[in-house]
Amino acid sequence: MHQAQITEWGQKPKYVEVPDLQAPAADEIRIKVSAAGVHNVVHSRASGNHYTSGSLPHVPGIDGTGTTEDGKLVYFSSFDVGSLSGYVNMEKRRAMPLPEGLDPVQVAGITNPAMSSWMALKTRTTDLPKDFSVLIVALDTLGLDDSIIIADEAEKTDFSTLGDIDVILDYVYCSLAVHLFNSLRSHRPIQYVQIGGLGGIDISLPSSVLRSKNLTIRGSGPGAWSMQEVAKTLPEMLEALRNVPEQPVKELRLRDIEKEWDNKGAERLVFVP
Repeated sequence: MHQAQITEWGQKPKYVEVPDLQAPAADEIRIKVSAAGVHNVVHSRASGNHYTSGSLPHVPGIDGTGTTEDGKLVYFSSFDVGSLSGYVNMEKRRAMPLPEGLDPVQVAGITNPAMSSWMALKTRTTDLPKDFSVLIVALDTLGLDDSIIIADEAEKTDFSTLGDIDVILDYVYCSLAVHLFNSLRSHRPIQYVQIGGLGGIDISLPSSVLRSKNLTIRGSGPGAWSMQEVAKTLPEMLEALRNVPEQPVKELRLRDIEKEWDNKGAERLVFVP
C-alpha cells in the first residue's frame, strides 16, 4: 500500500510504498481510507515541534473518513496512527459511524477544526450561562456573526468594540493574547481557552493582568482532555455537522502530497488515496 511519510522533521512528506498492514488486533478494525485532512495541527506535528509529534518515520494526519471491512462508513481520529495512508488499523473506540448524508470529504476537512472548539467548550469551560457569547481569536472570520480585524502589529488591534463575553477561544496566542487581556472590559467572568499558537508559542504575561481581570485561563488539547472524552462526545458532534453549510475544501490525490503540502489557498486541504 501507499502512504505519506516523513523521515526528517521539517521535510515535506513523500508518497511511498510500504508493506501491507498486519492483521488488526482484537480491539482494532481495518479501515480503507477515503479522505484525510491536512489541518494546522498536522503541519505542526510534521515539523517535529508539536508536543505530540512522536518519532520518525512519521506518517502525517490525525483523522479521516473511510470504510470498514464490513462496508460501514466511519470517521476516525487518532494521534497514534497517521491517517494519510491507504489503510489504517484503528482502535474500535476511535472510529464512529458517519451519519447518513454527510460527505466523507467534507467531514475529513472540517471535523478536526470544528472539534478543537467543540472540545474546548465541552471539556474546558464550566457553568456557562444558557445563552453565552464566544470570542474566537483566529486568522479568518469563519462566517461568524461579527469580527475584529487583527492588525499587522498585534498590539495595535482595536478591541474597543468588544462587549461582554463569556468565553475566549484563542488559536493565535502570542502578544495578541496579552493585548486582548489588557483590553478586556467585560463585566462578566471570562473563561479563556488556549487552543493554538498560530502567532507564536510564548507570551510574557504581567501578574497585574491576572489580578485585575475576572479571568480563568485554561488550555485545550490532548492531555487537557483525553481521547476517551473525544470518543464520548464525537457522535453528538458528527450529528451537529449536518447543520453546517458546505465548506471550501480542496480535494487532492495522496500521490501529490509532496507537491501540494504547502498549498496556501483559502480552502482546507483533503487528500484521497
